Amino acid sequence: METRVAIIGIIVQDEKSVEILNNILHEYGKYIIGRMGIPYRTKHINIISIAVDAPQDVISALSGKIGKLQGISTKTAYSNIVTTE
Repeated sequence: METRVAIIGIIVQDEKSVEILNNILHEYGKYIIGRMGIPYRTKHINIISIAVDAPQDVISALSGKIGKLQGISTKTAYSNIVTTE
């Protein structure tokens, strides 16, 4: 199985979607290398960075599910390194 390392950047504007977001991240937990969350109280948003190592289709599915949530924006940056497990 080929995997890639990627970073998923998430901006949370609607706190009503946080529980669903956390459930999705838990579902993909075995692929998550690390997670960093920064509350930006002045702007009333949260900034989350998720590092993953997963097959391309898994990364796309995770990013797609997150991007469909109301009040949440996401972008994914992929490394050029592909590894085989």
